[in-house]
Amino acid sequence: MFNSIDSLAAFVHAAQLGSFSAAARHLGKSQSTVSEAISQLEIDAGVQLFDRRTRQPTLTAAGSRLLSHAQHVLNSHADLRHQALALQAGEEAQLSIVLSDTFQSLEFEALLTAFAAQFPMLRLECLVGEDQDVLALLRSGRAQLGLVRAQGAYQADISYQAIAGQTQIALYVGKQHPLALYGHVDEAQLLMHRELMLSTYSERQPSIHSPRCWLAPSYLMLLEMTARNFGWAALPTWLAEQFGQSQLVQLSAANWPKTTTIDLVWLRNANLGPAACWLIEQIKRAS
Repeated sequence: MFNSIDSLAAFVHAAQLGSFSAAARHLGKSQSTVSEAISQLEIDAGVQLFDRRTRQPTLTAAGSRLLSHAQHVLNSHADLRHQALALQAGEEAQLSIVLSDTFQSLEFEALLTAFAAQFPMLRLECLVGEDQDVLALLRSGRAQLGLVRAQGAYQADISYQAIAGQTQIALYVGKQHPLALYGHVDEAQLLMHRELMLSTYSERQPSIHSPRCWLAPSYLMLLEMTARNFGWAALPTWLAEQFGQSQLVQLSAANWPKTTTIDLVWLRNANLGPAACWLIEQIKRAS
């Protein structure tokens, strides 16, 4: 029972979602089934995983230590399942992948060249999305794989693999914008001007730098608005250099540019075909 995938899944989902009932809803099981699976796991492990004296069960010190190991087992099981499915199934008719404008990598482009040679008949669909929109497209079944700015932590239904390399995001204005005259800008100066801000459909955040802001769903649209001097924006440096070099000025500011990494993400329980599994495996080998 200690090696039961169902028990480990109940444990991980309860820890991440904050309650046995939430885990049960996510797994499509009754709360009593989840509670019993976790209790049996505690018996087999010989330690208490949750403190049940509070209104919502909280992880014990032992539970916190074992959680990452349980997640690793689930990830390995998912990898095994995907590889088995790839061997059983024929090549999928189409693979949809969500790309992020934060990311440009010559290594990834080379990987796509190898991918095209490996699966010459596959129909590849490339979508564009950022942050929570990428995860929403996976959960809706609209896409099978996605590239997303590293989130730090993901819900239990998401598997991920960091991609080698980093990307930078910096502050930019159009050449005719008042801020372009300054060698260095501070928070007070940014507050005086409109912020052009990325806003995904899944999650809209208020501006924290300016009381005035315009929102756009993509970095390319933000770049266009910035070039027209509507305000200042945080943009991927590769995008600004390639598409706005003659129209934009990079601002010097404290803690900018910011460096981030990119993750490849997919649904843990998705029935991925051979092409998707091949791409995941190649990225794992390169990372």
